[in-house]
Amino acid sequence: MDAVKNTNITIIGVPLHYGANRKGVDLGPDAIRGANLHDRLEALGYSIEDAGDLQVNRLLQPAAQDEKLKYMNEIARVDQALCDTVSEEMGKGRFPLVLGGDHSIAIGTIKGVLRHVKRLGVIWFDAHTDVNTHETTDSGNIHGMSLAALLGYGHDDLTSIGGSGLKLLPENIVIIGARSIDPGERAFLKAKGIKVFTMHDIDRNGMKQVMEEALDIVSNGTDGVHLSLDLDGMDPSDAPGVSTPVSGGLSYRESHFAMELLFERNLLVSAEIVEVNPMLDQHNKTAVAAVELIGSAFGERIL
Repeated sequence: MDAVKNTNITIIGVPLHYGANRKGVDLGPDAIRGANLHDRLEALGYSIEDAGDLQVNRLLQPAAQDEKLKYMNEIARVDQALCDTVSEEMGKGRFPLVLGGDHSIAIGTIKGVLRHVKRLGVIWFDAHTDVNTHETTDSGNIHGMSLAALLGYGHDDLTSIGGSGLKLLPENIVIIGARSIDPGERAFLKAKGIKVFTMHDIDRNGMKQVMEEALDIVSNGTDGVHLSLDLDGMDPSDAPGVSTPVSGGLSYRESHFAMELLFERNLLVSAEIVEVNPMLDQHNKTAVAAVELIGSAFGERIL
C-alpha cells in the first residue's frame, strides 16, 4: 500500500436517474454497496466512512419528449448538494468515492473536487463522450452533457454549479473507450482538442500504450486526477446492466488492466462509478464488475 496517497475514503451515494431518463440506475448505489464494496476496500487497508445517499425527489412528473434539458432543476439541485458534500469531505482530508446514479452526477462530483484541486486531470471511461449541450442534444438527457458543462459549455444552471469559475481544461481530459459519438460532439471534441482514445485506438495499440499516453496527459501540469468510470465503457457481455449499452466495448481484462496501471501511477484524488442499472443486470454481474474494478483501481492484485 506504499503507493496510496489517501487511505481514508468517504462513500457518497447519488441515486439519480433523471439524467439518463431511465429508471433503475437510481438503484446503482445500493447494488454496488451490496456487491461487498466496503469489505473489499477494507481488506486493502482503507478506512471507510459511508455518508449514505443524497436525497433525490423520486416523484417528478415525466419530462416532455421534446424537452432539451430534461429534469434540469432537480439534476442541478442534486449536483449542487453533491458538490458541497464532496468539497466538505475533501476539506476533512478524505478521498470521495461517489456511487451513481447516472453520469450527470459527474458535474457535482468534479465541481466539488475543483474547490480543492486547482488544476484537475480527468480520465473519463465511457462508451460516450458526454459533450452535448442543449443546442446539440437529440435526446435532452443531461447525462450526455456533463463533460461539456464541466468545461463551461451549456446552460447556466449546469455550468454555474459550485461556482462558474470552476472549470476543467480541455488539455487535462482524456476519454477512453468511446464508440458512440454524436455529430455535434465530434465537432466539439475537435474544436477543443480533447484527447479521445476510441475502441479503434485500443484495438490498434493495446490498453497498455493507451493508458500510458492517457496518464501522461492527465498528469502533465495537474495537481491530481479524477476517475470517472461509466460501466457502459465495458462491453455489454461483461457489463449488461447499464442504461445505454453499446456493443464492442472494453473487455473485462482490459478494464482491470487500465485500473491497475492507474493505481501504479499514484494520481487519484477522487473517483465516481456511474450508470450501473440493476433492473437491466444479470445476477448483479455489472455491480460486481464495478466493485472489482474499484478494487483494482485501489491496489488489488491477482498475486
